[in-house]
Amino acid sequence: MFKYFRTFFIIILLGLITQPAMAWEVVNVRGQQYVTAASIKSFYNFSKLVRYGKSAVLENASVKMKISANSQECLMNSVKFILSYPVVEHSGRLLISRIDLSKLIDPVLRPTYIRNGGSFRTVILDPGHGGKDAGAVNQYGTEAYYNLKVSRLVRDILQRQGYNVVMTRDTDHYLSLQQRVNFANRYQDAIFISIHFNAGGRQQARGIETFTLSPVGVAHYGRGVKSSDYNTQQGNHQDSANIALATAIHGRTLERTRSASIPDRGIKRARYSVLTSVRHPAVLVEGGFMSHPTEARIIHSGSYQHSVAMGIAEGIIRYHRALGSR
Repeated sequence: MFKYFRTFFIIILLGLITQPAMAWEVVNVRGQQYVTAASIKSFYNFSKLVRYGKSAVLENASVKMKISANSQECLMNSVKFILSYPVVEHSGRLLISRIDLSKLIDPVLRPTYIRNGGSFRTVILDPGHGGKDAGAVNQYGTEAYYNLKVSRLVRDILQRQGYNVVMTRDTDHYLSLQQRVNFANRYQDAIFISIHFNAGGRQQARGIETFTLSPVGVAHYGRGVKSSDYNTQQGNHQDSANIALATAIHGRTLERTRSASIPDRGIKRARYSVLTSVRHPAVLVEGGFMSHPTEARIIHSGSYQHSVAMGIAEGIIRYHRALGSR
């Protein structure tokens, strides 16, 4: 699985997929535009499109993509993406929303078409919470502490590779969300990574997930659409770069933490303040659930913290090399 995913980024994130001239097969369903899986097969040079009941697999030598009717999960080389809209079965064909095509599938499969996506000079690390805001708390420690520790590790790894790295906080002090945004927006040509650990209302919730900003008209994950979701946010100007950065970081973090058997909760869309208002490509990483008894012990481990940091740092480097130049 993980060797396959490395191939995915060596080949796909380096932009080696090309496309023939063709017209998209567009279908309108309940006022929403969708494209057929057959169109995606042709445009992105998939050699196979195989149906298995309600599911379909599109595959070529380097990419295996699985979708299922009535599901928002899309697996690309075993990495989970959460689509903005469920896949639709219509007249025997599987359809993917045009928003998911343009805002997820295309930038992941053709990252070299993203303008200036990798032309950054500064990496901004944002350790979530701090000071009077401890974040999630369990018997081992506070989220604020883990966030800062992992962020410092990421900083050190990147600095050894010659990157300019700044942090919204480097001590245990409180910053408002607006202060974090203001700090980040002082920089030119940067990317922004907010580092967190999770907590859930149910103890069985666990896994790694990465968030990018919801496209215009798409809700925050887990809730319905609000009228304000149709407003273009500052972060929407980087929609394509956001998803490419999230893919690189999420995929590499899964690779680095595979020995801990932490589940993949997927790459998701959200409207967190640091995603909506930061003007740079931005992602928010959740490195596991502090509320899960097993994951709490794993998160407290220095070796796991280092693995998460390595995954984030190497994802940034992979994204930069694929979309920019060093």
